[in-house]
Amino acid sequence: MSKVEEFEELRPLLFSIAYRILGSVSEAEDAVQETWLRFDGSSTRPTSTKAFLSAAVTRIAIDVLRSARVRREEYVGPWFPEPLLSDPYEDPARAVELADSVSMAVLLLLERLSPLERAVFVLREVFAFGFDDVAAAVGRSEAACRQLLVRARRHMDAGRPRFAADGQEQRELATRFFEALKDGDVEGLQDLLAADVQLVGDGGGKAPQLARAVTGAEKVARLLATFILRLVRLDVSFEPHQINGRPGAVFRDRDGKVLHILALDVLDGRIQTIRGVINPDKLGHIGPVADAWAIDREVRQVRRRMN
Repeated sequence: MSKVEEFEELRPLLFSIAYRILGSVSEAEDAVQETWLRFDGSSTRPTSTKAFLSAAVTRIAIDVLRSARVRREEYVGPWFPEPLLSDPYEDPARAVELADSVSMAVLLLLERLSPLERAVFVLREVFAFGFDDVAAAVGRSEAACRQLLVRARRHMDAGRPRFAADGQEQRELATRFFEALKDGDVEGLQDLLAADVQLVGDGGGKAPQLARAVTGAEKVARLLATFILRLVRLDVSFEPHQINGRPGAVFRDRDGKVLHILALDVLDGRIQTIRGVINPDKLGHIGPVADAWAIDREVRQVRRRMN
């Protein structure tokens, strides 16, 4: 195969590695492009193209993450990963690990790790790279990588829920949730929410967002039902869609532009967390982005008329 063909065959894997390390679609795509430039500019062919490219994209992603962490500390409000509608890399033998590792909840847990811990965890636990390849990718000894993995696992295990829902249960619950949401059915929504459910939004200071997380089934159900009825009056629609391998939906304005996304975390037969991403900088890869401020002004006008 030519260099281009080899690279394109591995592109889905490279993007999936970079996205899990960075939590950003745009930054992952940039890291993959930079990896191609390094590969194309190399005068020698590596013994293993997969190992070479995986190591290159990992090193690039680590460097980007180190600088990104400063920006995230200064971020306005909660920071969530850029929503991913579909993971381009598939491996039937590791389907469960791949789906779990791309979820919003797990990506937020990965934020607790150092860049090196995160890279080692992703390469070893998610993609099952050998410790020799992991060590080469992060520039540490195999023994050091084993220690990094132990620390990473400890942090991850401490934050994971003990009883996660299976895929079928998640899909069924999400279907009922979005049907109740469409109808503005407060009781129907409340029945599906955990007692301590949280609704949290990421606007990054660039779009209207909740001043703080809303907690409690009744409060969250009423807020969602009220808000959706106002949005429907403005011809805002939503389509259920997998978001980071979990149930969610993409909301669009009357012109079909992306307004925001909702992602659901399901635990013990109830929806535990609802995360909304409305920061326009995080939605551009999905499609043209709506003017959330303009819609917010229209919502306020609708509310005044209703009152």
